[in-house]
Amino acid sequence: MNRTIIFILSFFIAQAAISQVAGSAPDSSNYRIVIAKIVNGDTIITATLPEYAVNAKLPRKLRAAAQRNAKLVYNVKKVYPYAKLAGIKLKEYEEILKNASSDAERKRLMKQAEDELRAEFEDDLKKLTFKQGIILIKLVDRETGDSSYVLVQELRGKFVAFFWQTFARLFGYNLKTEYDPEGEDKDIEEIVVLIENGQI
Repeated sequence: MNRTIIFILSFFIAQAAISQVAGSAPDSSNYRIVIAKIVNGDTIITATLPEYAVNAKLPRKLRAAAQRNAKLVYNVKKVYPYAKLAGIKLKEYEEILKNASSDAERKRLMKQAEDELRAEFEDDLKKLTFKQGIILIKLVDRETGDSSYVLVQELRGKFVAFFWQTFARLFGYNLKTEYDPEGEDKDIEEIVVLIENGQI
């Protein structure tokens, strides 16, 4: 009985040894040494995979939407610094105007501020496109809390505000346009948030 068990065991051991030799040594080019971490008793391989670019041709509607979005991002990035600056300058001018002793001094200070702003920004603002101008009017409302019309009316008077509103309407603008971050201007608001977070 013992001989039979020894014979059967010898047979299986020999068979296992032969099968190892028959397969020969594995090709080392099929293997790679990688780094592994043990997390909660589980071994996890960490490896850097090569970068692959997947470029599928978008359908025409998606391409058009992507182009519109890219153009909107470009336009908002171009005019947002001016709107931000408008908010800062408005706070500065409000502080200066609080200290004005008379209406004449107030008018003189506002005329001086207007001349300074024209000298600094007029050339740049003249180069804006129609769409960029509309976005700027909306972003000024966002940064200051008042429409451009209300700002001109408060700072320069009703007649000047009426004049600039009429002039703007000739070119298709509306200084009374208000910013609607949850409605019509939701896309602009999302882009502004990305700019403020430094993501674009």
